Amino acid sequence: MSIAIDNWARPSYLAPNYSPLRMIKYTNQFLVKLEDLIAESDYFLRYEKGNFKSGYCLLRDQKIMIVNKFFTTEGKINVLLEILRNVPLDTAKFSEKNLKLYEELSQEEVKL
Repeated sequence: MSIAIDNWARPSYLAPNYSPLRMIKYTNQFLVKLEDLIAESDYFLRYEKGNFKSGYCLLRDQKIMIVNKFFTTEGKINVLLEILRNVPLDTAKFSEKNLKLYEELSQEEVKL
């Protein structure tokens, strides 16, 4: 007996084909863009091993994002997008390029 799992019912980090943005390409270059965006915020991003049920852990008081280091590139991108949906970032320090990317990410999430 097999159970069909719809990608929309799965968490985004488990569904590499799920793309809230039409422009997302699951490449290392896009992952680097997301990492740069987070680096300009008040948060620190770390890749660690762990058994996080969601694939990541947020320490909001210390402003640290911890992502499972064993994820694929697609998994890391999806987890970072999910974190960016749930954590408001201070855009005051963002470069123009990262501010534009952050606004595009925010606008697309509203359309979902």
